[in-house]
Amino acid sequence: MSIRVESERIILDGYCGVEDAEPLAAALEAMPSATVDISPCRQLHSAVVQALLVFRPYIEGIPSDPFLNAFVLPSLAKSVEPQPVSPARLP
Repeated sequence: MSIRVESERIILDGYCGVEDAEPLAAALEAMPSATVDISPCRQLHSAVVQALLVFRPYIEGIPSDPFLNAFVLPSLAKSVEPQPVSPARLP
């Protein structure tokens, strides 16, 4: 398993596959204020990304994979909250 829980931190290490999504969600549900360290992460399955998007934990670290840095990490940033669309702006 690529997920380690240490105190109030959850560490995603190496290749996080689909089998890691459920334990990650359980850990985030049990510790809503946990910090997730993705610096040792090399690959995230989309199910793991979805769990992170649902729980929106504080993310720390920078993964070595350029794709994760360029495309996944920005969407996991807690400061990027979806903005509601005003009904007046709908077509």
